[in-house]
Amino acid sequence: MAKQLDYHTLREIFTRFQAAEPEPKGELEHVNAYTLVVAVALSAQATDAGVNKATRELFKIADTPQKMLDLGEEQLIEHIKTIGLYRNKAKNVIKLSKILVEDYGGEVPNSRAALQSLPGVGRKTANVVLNMWWKQPAQAVDTHIFRVGNRSGIAPGKDVDAVERAVEDNIPADFQQHAHHWLILHGRYHCKARKPMCGTCIIRDLCMFEDKNL
Repeated sequence: MAKQLDYHTLREIFTRFQAAEPEPKGELEHVNAYTLVVAVALSAQATDAGVNKATRELFKIADTPQKMLDLGEEQLIEHIKTIGLYRNKAKNVIKLSKILVEDYGGEVPNSRAALQSLPGVGRKTANVVLNMWWKQPAQAVDTHIFRVGNRSGIAPGKDVDAVERAVEDNIPADFQQHAHHWLILHGRYHCKARKPMCGTCIIRDLCMFEDKNL
């Protein structure tokens, strides 16, 4: 685990990320807050591309909690059976849809605690929804952010909670809104798990990773 980079180095890193991708976007397709919750819940241990393929047709017919309940669990399974753990995820989507209809008038709540109370929605899912839909500077730490944070010294930590705190505590406030997207995209396309592409990395001179393959 690398040491925490200083403030000035972090500013330079995120200035470069911002210059390369001023408005980074999450890659999960959605049409409203509800479909975003469902998409993120389905994405656990699955790829965004795989989820998008399954939900494109699903969201055309079930883009609200009530429509999802009307569709029913068996029909939902037919749409998402290409995604890992689909049976359990289908149960959770139906349960959370029922709660949204009964307790929240069919609307998705915009507090972390309320979101985390929904079946199949953990802290990471809640943070993604808060960040992507309500533009809150919430940091959802996935495997990419955990890897990049620790390798580079941007946000080192022994577990995802520690990395989340490091992102929130150390990355300058004006970069917080897009921080998690920049880190995810950097991990997905450049700082890869097995073969990091250090030779073409825009922050290689600032990164503390000792095993750079230049």
